[in-house]
Amino acid sequence: MRRRLSDTAARMFLERGFDAVRVVDVAEECGVSDKTVFNYFPTKEALLLDRLETTSEALAEHLASPDRTPLEATVGILADELASTAAGFSGEDVEAAIADYRRFGEMIASTPALRIHTSAMLERFVLVAADALARRAGVPPDDPELLIAAAALVGLWRVQFNSLRRHLAGADDVDGLVRAVTADVERAAQLLERGLGDWWPNLPDAEPATSSPS
Repeated sequence: MRRRLSDTAARMFLERGFDAVRVVDVAEECGVSDKTVFNYFPTKEALLLDRLETTSEALAEHLASPDRTPLEATVGILADELASTAAGFSGEDVEAAIADYRRFGEMIASTPALRIHTSAMLERFVLVAADALARRAGVPPDDPELLIAAAALVGLWRVQFNSLRRHLAGADDVDGLVRAVTADVERAAQLLERGLGDWWPNLPDAEPATSSPS
């Protein structure tokens, strides 16, 4: 039901515009009450941007794990999300799927409520990342160095989103698109590695830094 509500809302928003569609309209299209919609999604914006909740959960889980450095864990989450996005472009009509995704991005960029919601979620990502790193390293979550590190890691989501929008223009090769976006993210990650690579090992209980992701 959650997936059905989100997919229906996305289709209706793209067809009519975000502001022209009410939550009750989505509910009626799916044959349920608006209360049912709000049981799954706290806001209208969340109907369209529900995948951001999955990102928050992934940050909390993977940044707290000692198996990888924080930067490696972050790049891994982004790679999984990029693979999921690319999978949506597979099928008989790749150009149509890419066009829909571009319209999706344009709608977010042109709708104030969606921009505000996205920014608020990115701020929430920073707090989630800071909390996970704090638990892992044994330092307070409001430690200034930890907060700026968390903000830098979360900044990679803007890099990936902007890279996707840029490379989608005229894209017809999904594999090439993934390689191009991955290269952009890794370039940004390598810059962070030069700073975080020296900082992370000096925290209590933090594991030694590894080489830059490739």
